Amino acid sequence: MEFEPLSMENEVIEFDLGSGEDDEVAVDIEHPDEDEEYEDDLVDGSFGVGREVSDGEPNLEPYEGMQFESEEASRIFYNSYARRVGFGTRVGVYHRSRRDGAIICRQIVCSRQGFRHGRDRDGESKSKRHRAETRVGCKAMIMVKKQDSGKWVVSKFSKEHNHELVPPDKVHCLRSHRHVSGPARSLIDTLQAAGIGPSGVMSVLIKESGGINNVGFTTVDCRNYMSSSRQRTLGSGGQHVLDYLKRMQAENSAFFYAIHGDGEHSTGNVFWADANSRMNYSYFGDTVTFDTTYRRNRYRVPFAPFSGLNHHGQPVLFGCALLLNESESSFVWLFETWLAAMRGRRPVSITTDQDRIIRSAVAQVFPETRHRFCKWNIFIEAHEKLSFVYHSQPTFEADFRKSINTTETIDEFESSWDLLLQRYNLVENEWLQSMYNVRHQWVPVFLRDAFFGEMSTTQGSDSMNSFFDGYVNASTTIQMLIKQYEKAMASRHEKEVKADYDTINTAAVLKTPSPMEKQAANFYTRRIFMKFQEELVETLANPATKIEDTGISTIFRVAKFGEEKKAHIVRFNVFENKATCTCQMFEFSGILCRHILAVFRVSNVLTLPSHYVLKRWTRNAKSGIVLDESALESSSNSRESLTVRYNNLRQEAIKYVEEGAKSVQIYNVAMDALQEAAKKVAAAKKHGPGVALINGNNNQEKHILKGNRVGLLQPHSADEKDKKIQELTTELDNANQRCDVYRGSLLTVLKDMEEQKLKLSVKVQNVRLNLKD
Repeated sequence: MEFEPLSMENEVIEFDLGSGEDDEVAVDIEHPDEDEEYEDDLVDGSFGVGREVSDGEPNLEPYEGMQFESEEASRIFYNSYARRVGFGTRVGVYHRSRRDGAIICRQIVCSRQGFRHGRDRDGESKSKRHRAETRVGCKAMIMVKKQDSGKWVVSKFSKEHNHELVPPDKVHCLRSHRHVSGPARSLIDTLQAAGIGPSGVMSVLIKESGGINNVGFTTVDCRNYMSSSRQRTLGSGGQHVLDYLKRMQAENSAFFYAIHGDGEHSTGNVFWADANSRMNYSYFGDTVTFDTTYRRNRYRVPFAPFSGLNHHGQPVLFGCALLLNESESSFVWLFETWLAAMRGRRPVSITTDQDRIIRSAVAQVFPETRHRFCKWNIFIEAHEKLSFVYHSQPTFEADFRKSINTTETIDEFESSWDLLLQRYNLVENEWLQSMYNVRHQWVPVFLRDAFFGEMSTTQGSDSMNSFFDGYVNASTTIQMLIKQYEKAMASRHEKEVKADYDTINTAAVLKTPSPMEKQAANFYTRRIFMKFQEELVETLANPATKIEDTGISTIFRVAKFGEEKKAHIVRFNVFENKATCTCQMFEFSGILCRHILAVFRVSNVLTLPSHYVLKRWTRNAKSGIVLDESALESSSNSRESLTVRYNNLRQEAIKYVEEGAKSVQIYNVAMDALQEAAKKVAAAKKHGPGVALINGNNNQEKHILKGNRVGLLQPHSADEKDKKIQELTTELDNANQRCDVYRGSLLTVLKDMEEQKLKLSVKVQNVRLNLKD
């Protein structure tokens, strides 16, 4: 819609009562024991739209016409400006649109703006409790308004203050510049668990940060946090959450939840995963993101989801957690619990915050999983740690991002990084040095050899693609969480259904006569095909030149016209139809790059080899065996369950037939096993449903368990009964262990068969296309 000036006919004025910062216990120099209230009047809405501030432009102070990507960006900028100048900030009134209720105008004011409510005409307080005055009617502020383009523009800027500003060595005492960050909370939790008091904790924090000014909060804040840490619970909404989890598990036994705490207080960390989340993990659990956005954005609810990407590249949920304790042991518990819910299958890669406690927990629970730090979080932290450079060096941010995002080789990155440090005199900067030391866990060029499911090997992960974006934010309370959780689940499901429908019912527009493009259009989902098509079309501008031929493999040099210096090397084995490229796009995203496709084109490879079609990106990604049997029963009707059981048994029998026919010895073993199985099936059929047979060491039927009652073979005494019960319990445990082993082996075999089925399908498609040619 077009932007309209604010008017009472079209809009609603509302007052924002803060962002949760005023729940603080301690008294500070800015707001001693008072609630935040706002009394501003909106000014006229007409202004001229200016240009957006570029990455390299100095942002020393706001100006009318300055543009931001979001309202939050404008608040972060103004608060950063306030810290440099020496005053605190808070959010003022905002304006909503009557059309959709969205906020379209916001004031960000000096914290000493206005006057406190509850004073008489002479300015005297009506309250019996006298408090120091902090509001002096300061007019310093900015107003930002949302444009039709989605940008937020400064429509008014008042610079002058009517009070003294705070010197740099005391600015950290201002409320808006005080924040116990996620890493600080983790360190405080660890030190507190070790028995260290607030003074000792602050001493460590001051030493680690290089001075009290760099800690970011006061001793009072630390003491308050430690006090609340001992009492943190789910609050009044806690029982609501627990009741919900119990109800969901009662409705579906595949719903999983666990609580971290002692027997008397069920107020520790909470984790849950519904049947769909567990089922989705069996299809798309190769790459996982553990989203702790709440730590940096100061959410009221410490809500941390596990998510991934489905076959359309959309976020898909693998479970959720509420983290009331952020110690290392808590994260270890959470990761182990999540892994148990996912039946012990570890992901290929995981993306998390770079916090050292999370890093340690991941190393303990996922030692073989490739661990990546979220680049989006690191860029945000760079603004905080290098604010003096960002504001004094106009070109630093652009150069910093370029050295990270656009370098295509390790040597190119190393050279670019060294040049960056020298150019901006940052060789001795401790934070940059610490990030360089872990570069292999966040700089894209070091991560391309592992699968992360992203479409770009360089620009990916600049932002956190959270499953709950738009549903859970800083204002979400524990009482609202479950409702927002269910809304997000329903919305994401609807989007996946829509993407499935579009894939099936929308014919792909082919751009080349290549049989490979037609083949890919039939296999891939719509979004993945469009990415593949983009790479295929780019082969026309990226010719492949043969530079070496060993007879077994051929080496090609592929470069875009006019960019010969940025060539990639492709090694191609013509006998196996396998190729590797230095860009490693297939390893990183699971989609072939333009360089390998260019080699295929000149090598007359007309169709996609089956080993380059990842099932997780295809239309049939969710076909085949479902790993969660309980979820299968709850989500399917009896006819569907019967079909699945029939198919599973038939596939297992075929496996025995194929293996058993290879030699006489294996044949005899397989035949004995099948005959024994037939006896057990007949016995189970005779005794009816609900009966489990427990086998002894001689593999003979001894006992029958029915419900919770145990039928014993002629017991003679209480001691014999106890002994027999103990024997049965031991046998049952052994049987359960064997079943777990058999189940794991069976699922592995079935998964392999599904992969073979896909490969055969691809080969059939190739043959058909070749016959047509």
